[in-house]
Amino acid sequence: MSGPRAPTTGMARIMKLLGLDPGLGRTGWGVITVDGNRLTHVANGVIRTDRRLALAGRLAQIYDGLSEVIGRYRPDEAALEETFVNRNPASALKLGQARGVVMLAAAGVMPVAEYPPNVIKKSVVGAGHAAKQQVQMMVRMLLPGIGETPMGADAADALAAAICHAHHQGAGARIKEAVS
Repeated sequence: MSGPRAPTTGMARIMKLLGLDPGLGRTGWGVITVDGNRLTHVANGVIRTDRRLALAGRLAQIYDGLSEVIGRYRPDEAALEETFVNRNPASALKLGQARGVVMLAAAGVMPVAEYPPNVIKKSVVGAGHAAKQQVQMMVRMLLPGIGETPMGADAADALAAAICHAHHQGAGARIKEAVS
C-alpha cells in the first residue's frame, strides 16, 4: 500500500499512528497524528466479526476491515497491547489468532510496536492499573479533536496504545538525537 505519507512541518515530521486493540469479536482501532508533543485524534472505530461464521471467516473479516482502515488512513506506524494471560485456554488461543491477523495486516505495510497493558495505562492515565473508564476519560482529554466522537472501550484502548507509542517513540527519537 503505497501512497502519500505524513507531511512535514519545518524540521519535524508529522507522524500518523495506528493503535490496535485486537479481539476476535471486536478489534478496536484508532488513528492519531503526532506533531512534536502535540497529539490529535484522526479517527477510531471497531471491526466487528460475525459470530455465525467459522473462525477462518471471522479472521478474514478482521484482516479485511483492518486493511481497509490502513488503506484509508495510511498510518506510518502501529502499536498494540501485548497479550495478557487468559485463564481459558480456548479463549487465549482465539485471541492469539486474532492478534496474529492484526499484526500481519499492519506489519505488511509499517513498523509495529507492542506494549504491556500496564505501560499503556501508565502512559495515558499515570497509573498502570487504571480502570477502563479512566483510560477512556484520559484519551478524550489527551486528544484534541475527538470531541463527542463515539468511542467504546475497544476504540479507547486502541487510541491509548497509539498515545503510548507516541510517548515512547518520541522519547526514543530524542535519545537517538542526543547520542548522534
